[in-house]
Amino acid sequence: MSEEPSAALDRFAEDAIAKGSKSFAAAARLFDRETRRDVMRLYSWCRHCDDVVDGQEGGQGHVVSPVPPEARIAALREDTRLALAGEGAGLDPSFRALAAVARRHPMPPEWFEEHLKGFALDVEGRRYETLDELLLYCWHVAGVVGVMMSTVMGARDEAVLDRAADLGLAFQLTNIARDVVADAGEGRVYLPLAWLREEGLRPADLVDPGHAAAVARLQARLVAAAEPYYASARLGIDHLPRRSAWAIATAARVYRRIGLKLVAQGPAAHGRRVSTGKAEKLGAILTGAAIALGPRRAAQAPRDMGLWRRPRLGSAG
Repeated sequence: MSEEPSAALDRFAEDAIAKGSKSFAAAARLFDRETRRDVMRLYSWCRHCDDVVDGQEGGQGHVVSPVPPEARIAALREDTRLALAGEGAGLDPSFRALAAVARRHPMPPEWFEEHLKGFALDVEGRRYETLDELLLYCWHVAGVVGVMMSTVMGARDEAVLDRAADLGLAFQLTNIARDVVADAGEGRVYLPLAWLREEGLRPADLVDPGHAAAVARLQARLVAAAEPYYASARLGIDHLPRRSAWAIATAARVYRRIGLKLVAQGPAAHGRRVSTGKAEKLGAILTGAAIALGPRRAAQAPRDMGLWRRPRLGSAG
């Protein structure tokens, strides 16, 4: 008997998350079965778009493509449109996975376009003068994904979605801090240029071990910038279903730990990819369980008005 298409999609999505993010893959196991399925399917679309633009597979390596990056993004936009319209039967499995998620959890098409805009910014080689400009980029590549993922978990309240966007921003700031040297080696600089000038650095200096101390200060500054967004996101976790809260609290703990380890290692981390080990992931799972199973706050504290705020682009169905 031939395999059910849904089972094939699930295996495809599991493979995508296993290759693309070991940290998030560990946390994703904690969702209830249906939420986990849709979270992984949505992730597979995000991963596919990222890989197509970067010429990678699972976020690794380099695949030479004769198609210019701009044309690749245009194709991603068209295939995404077809998938959201229910016309993606012959497309890559990532778009079929997206279509299945969109049928179960209607979301405004603008959210998906916002994510694709982030890849377009990378193709342009855009650099960012200030932290606020960088946060807009972080919204495109991660904040809006947090909003979409939270919608899959059942969130509809705009205040809760704001907190989901905050967690995406925190994740991306952590990722950028960790990968400063590796990204600079590929010609990509995400650190605010004003910060580099304050340290007397040029973008090319980021890969030079002779500037490791200055680079470490910049990385620590990004990690510090992520902290209020992690704190804001923590309040949103109490408004998710218990199993989803467990998964997201675990992921937040893992990613935040990466940033804290990076700061602790200082200049010694220059050019090294900081990660968490199995014991640290287990500790995050246990801490996440305590958060998810603990008392829920009767009233949500107002979100800090000083934090960068996501654009309003329609609401989920």
